[in-house]
Amino acid sequence: MTTLIKADICVIGGGSGGLSVAAGASQMGAKTVLVEGGKMGGDCLNYGCVPSKALIAAAKKAAALKGAEIFGVSGPDPDVDFSKVMDHVAGVIASIEPHDSVERFEGLGVQVLQGYGKFTGPNEIEVGNNRVRARRFVVSTGSTATAPPIEGLEEAGYLTNETIFENRVKPEHLIIIGGGPIGLEMAQAHVRLGSKVTVLEAFKAFGRDDPDLSSVVLEHLKEDGIDIREGVNIVKISKGSDGVYNVMLGEGEALETLSGSHLLVAAGRKANVENLNLEAAGIEYSPKGIEVDARLRSTNKKVFAIGDVAGGYQFTHVAGYHAGIVIRNALFRLPAKVDYSAVPWVTYTDPELANVGLSEAEARKQYGDRIKVLEFPFADIDRARAERKTSGLIKAITTDKGKILGAGIAGAHAGELIHPWGVAITAKLKIGTMASYIAPYPTLGEVSKRAAGSYYTPSLFSEKTRKIVKFLSLFG
Repeated sequence: MTTLIKADICVIGGGSGGLSVAAGASQMGAKTVLVEGGKMGGDCLNYGCVPSKALIAAAKKAAALKGAEIFGVSGPDPDVDFSKVMDHVAGVIASIEPHDSVERFEGLGVQVLQGYGKFTGPNEIEVGNNRVRARRFVVSTGSTATAPPIEGLEEAGYLTNETIFENRVKPEHLIIIGGGPIGLEMAQAHVRLGSKVTVLEAFKAFGRDDPDLSSVVLEHLKEDGIDIREGVNIVKISKGSDGVYNVMLGEGEALETLSGSHLLVAAGRKANVENLNLEAAGIEYSPKGIEVDARLRSTNKKVFAIGDVAGGYQFTHVAGYHAGIVIRNALFRLPAKVDYSAVPWVTYTDPELANVGLSEAEARKQYGDRIKVLEFPFADIDRARAERKTSGLIKAITTDKGKILGAGIAGAHAGELIHPWGVAITAKLKIGTMASYIAPYPTLGEVSKRAAGSYYTPSLFSEKTRKIVKFLSLFG
């Protein structure tokens, strides 16, 4: 027998964004149904942000023990029990799971259906033996790792972000295909835990980031012992009976075979739009995601899409931001629109790489020569010297009138240091605000104030200023 369930709002996908919509809508009095066929918490909790940062934290502990001699502290090299490291990762996930659990959401008044939903019409989906008819739908199905079309890759098998945290054996030699944030984070974590690591990138590592900032991080990754190869052509991959991966590189007769114990593919993601039967609901989509307007409505105005499946920024915090936009539209009928002018993103390597707003290249494309680029090195910050974290750089972009357009930071705790720049862009502040606040000493955060202050350096120490000071001195 098929059961018909009527709801005010139905959320398809129990990841970060979907859970935020479901919890908010239910607590505001809307009859809410949440549909999830996999694990509650989605990619972020189970395969992404949470486990990766837990693994990175363990790797940092190992690196801290190895690098303590410079502070006059010495001891034996760390003894890494990789299985226990992964126990730590699993423990962190388990500690957060109750917050995202079916039980918690049912306690909030959400009706949770555990299964995969597909549209049967413009305002109805089917989930197992249930049909859900709702006034509004929110698709929050996320994205999945993709693999490049390399001969033999599928037959050989490989790890992705969805499976690497299940591995309990320390890789002797981890080969990573993809030199983006995920690939390089995992590369550094594993090399610090004792694995040999090679990264293969078809184009340029950190290819989407500012080269002045990414070069700071790449230098450290190479110092850690990661073999980063850029502009690589992978010809073929095979796996021997001994379990060893053989990766053939090169072109023509200049071929090289690279052998490794484990293979991780971190070379892009695709939106989870298959099996939703979106055509039945009149929803247009592509492999990049569901087509949405500025209010996150699909071509079926009663169906919204948020997070990775909306085809834009693939960040958990953007999915959370989307959730707020949808709540205002779907429940309160307010025409709230997305504003991506202050979207931050962080790569959690050591040192970190953080950005918000426009990069220098993007700003030049929009404003031409009517911008100013403000830079300041960590090496001139006393706290950075005290902690031996002097390898770093901040880069802020403003208009020639001082409006803040964006900022990027490569250095220790960059992900924390980027926050005030996001606030400044959101509030449409000018650089004078960042330059004039009182920064506590000694802190790494002084780097932001010093960079902002450099906006005024040319005029403050100009010949015109000297003449004014000399003139005023005549009056006693």
